[in-house]
Amino acid sequence: MVSTYTSYLTITRDIDLSLERVESQPFVQRETEYYLENIENVKSIDEFVGDRRLFNYAMKAFGLEDMAYAKAFMVKLLEEGVEDSESFANTLSDQRYKDFAETFDFARYGETATVFDRTRQGTVDKYLRQTLEQDAGETNEGVRLALYFERKAPDLTSMYGVLADTALAKVVRTSFGLPDSFALLDIDKQVEILEKKLDIEDLEDPEVLSKFLTRFTSLWEIENPTTSSVSNLSVLFGQPTEFGISTDVLLTIQQLKF
Repeated sequence: MVSTYTSYLTITRDIDLSLERVESQPFVQRETEYYLENIENVKSIDEFVGDRRLFNYAMKAFGLEDMAYAKAFMVKLLEEGVEDSESFANTLSDQRYKDFAETFDFARYGETATVFDRTRQGTVDKYLRQTLEQDAGETNEGVRLALYFERKAPDLTSMYGVLADTALAKVVRTSFGLPDSFALLDIDKQVEILEKKLDIEDLEDPEVLSKFLTRFTSLWEIENPTTSSVSNLSVLFGQPTEFGISTDVLLTIQQLKF
């Protein structure tokens, strides 16, 4: 099997092509066509949540697929919108809900809430990216985590925001060789330790982000090797490995001075 680092690099080297491949999948193509053909006809929250295909598509686009069953919850979210600082969306710590309410802003725009580009192509773009990450995760969870971190990095403003997201926090812990038990420390202590290792603002630099994710995918491979055993033939004729870690991964780690 291909290593975590190589898989991640293959996908991101030409991300547009990777997304095109996702878009060409028959199921994705059908659901996207249905969404684009019908979303603008939706004039109310009830119509929106009442169309299972439309609603599920939108929920997946925002990473909320597992909450598609909680329609009453989402109706309350959409009814209150985001303009009031005390609205339901603004009281939730998970940014995804606020993003969803801002995109499908029935509270503010009423019947015209679905005519904007953000509810049409903007949502399709998010759906394709989510599908790309999920597909990658079916083979290698480390690749999915790396893709997710790459997508979220531009919006990160503090280490507290990183630790509030379990997936982002796992990437950071793995990158610095910290055990899962690290998460049991007081949150302020975690931030203090991690800020000495990483300046969140540095991730705005694509080169720094790339280097960080190279480190993560390489260390993830050590903890979760894609090859659990090496045959005698591969030892004799294949790429040299040490304890299930391929040489390319070891060389990559040696070159990292993050």
